[in-house]
Amino acid sequence: MRQLGVLDKGFLIAEKRETPMHVGGVSLYTLPDGADEQAFLHDLAANLRNADTLLPPFGDRLKTGLLGLTGATYWEPDPSLDLDYHVRHSALPKPGRYRELFTLVSRLHGTLLDRQRPLWEIHLIEGLGNRQFAVYTKTHHAAVDGARSVHVSRCMLSTDPGFVREESPLSLQAWNAYKAGLKSAPATPQPRYSDTNLRRVSDAIKFSFDSGGSIVHTVSGLARALTGRDEHLYLPHLSVPRTSINTSVDGARRFVAQSWPFARIKAVAVAYDGTFNDAILAMCSGALRKYLQLHAELPETSLKAMVPVSLRREGDVEAGNAVTAISADLATHIPDPGRRFSAIKASMRAGKEYFGAMSPREAELFTLLMQTPSLLMQPLGLISRLPPYNTVISNVPGMSETMYWNGARMDGSYPMSIVTDGISLNITLVTYAENVDFGIIACRRSVPQVQRMIDYMEDALVELEDAAGLSTPAATRTGSKRRKVAPAKPKKSGAAGTNAGTKPKPRTKSKAKTKARPKAKPATTGRKR
Repeated sequence: MRQLGVLDKGFLIAEKRETPMHVGGVSLYTLPDGADEQAFLHDLAANLRNADTLLPPFGDRLKTGLLGLTGATYWEPDPSLDLDYHVRHSALPKPGRYRELFTLVSRLHGTLLDRQRPLWEIHLIEGLGNRQFAVYTKTHHAAVDGARSVHVSRCMLSTDPGFVREESPLSLQAWNAYKAGLKSAPATPQPRYSDTNLRRVSDAIKFSFDSGGSIVHTVSGLARALTGRDEHLYLPHLSVPRTSINTSVDGARRFVAQSWPFARIKAVAVAYDGTFNDAILAMCSGALRKYLQLHAELPETSLKAMVPVSLRREGDVEAGNAVTAISADLATHIPDPGRRFSAIKASMRAGKEYFGAMSPREAELFTLLMQTPSLLMQPLGLISRLPPYNTVISNVPGMSETMYWNGARMDGSYPMSIVTDGISLNITLVTYAENVDFGIIACRRSVPQVQRMIDYMEDALVELEDAAGLSTPAATRTGSKRRKVAPAKPKKSGAAGTNAGTKPKPRTKSKAKTKARPKAKPATTGRKR
């Protein structure tokens, strides 16, 4: 048995019917030439179930003692594992559009996982046009974070369209083969904080902080943020305005997705001398600003976003959750896109410098301590009155090459995350091949017309390009007119549209040069077609 860390267990404690705490995603695939859809998906389902031992924690269920989740909690092997329950085959009514697909996965994402079983599901979904099918997955956040989810996906996929996996990609055998193929050296295990370590904050600080200098740095930064002496460093609950996004939520969800070319967003980052993540935040900031303006509720104080930062050591593919979070200023009160980008960049730099002076375990502990007010306010129903952030914007590094699952080409991978009371909108993105795939999940009641965020993000990107002198002829802009998605090709942008199945066209010109991203080559075992 493996004991859950405090951060892992926190997702279980915070979960209720209105706020499921699982993460997942929708991936689109194109069938191999000549393959029959129903037979091919039946074979994929059979392949997923073909495992004697599953990789942790897919074969494990929760085990608690007399104190429940307030005491020690473990993963233990499920003696009656039923893979037919976890691997499901569904069909959309034909002709299936992205509208129907997103309606289905929105409903699936709003239901709780059964805690008497291993906390995951996979749904193979047929019925889409253009010989496409979809795969929806969800796994409890107590078991995985975004980085580990990508590793699990890589275990399933191959860069070789002729490769066919014999054993289940969820099997321990396939997982061990994948890990063996990674070039990075094994990571030194990070210490996990148990309930005993964290019962007394003073003991935890004494145990976890490496030096008096680290404590001085942490406390002084906290004091600067609390007193406003550092205009760029923000912490949870500080200067967070209330909007309709920051209300209580119910269990209904709405999901929308879209892809943009990686090079296009990277060109904006280079033009403003910022990072790729800065450009993502500026793009989301512009979209949120327009959304709130059109709903006549743009606050004078800037929105703040939780930006997760991985603490995972290089080569570590086993840890469940290893993240901290920067509170980023989205500068939504600034009309000028260039000045808005600069403010976002300064805020992210301040957050990185603050956490960069801590060791990974210090940053993890500090994050846990900063979450204490939220944990106290959540059961009292006060979190929407004093939200820690306005929204969550998470960038998960993905795969840089076109991938295949037993010959089916993956056209896009759109993440689905969590919304909670006080934060009813979540934007998560994954880089894949030459694209950036965005998944937006929202409370259906609290955030009406969330599908328009896709249009506003395109508008915000165009606004940034124009301000930086990266303009292209109006005919090449996507705006509100998008062409219908065709089956994606390896070197073209494949994306899922919002309502009618649409995506933005790649821009044809750019004055800014971009650097090629390193390509990751996952290890695979199996046979060739």
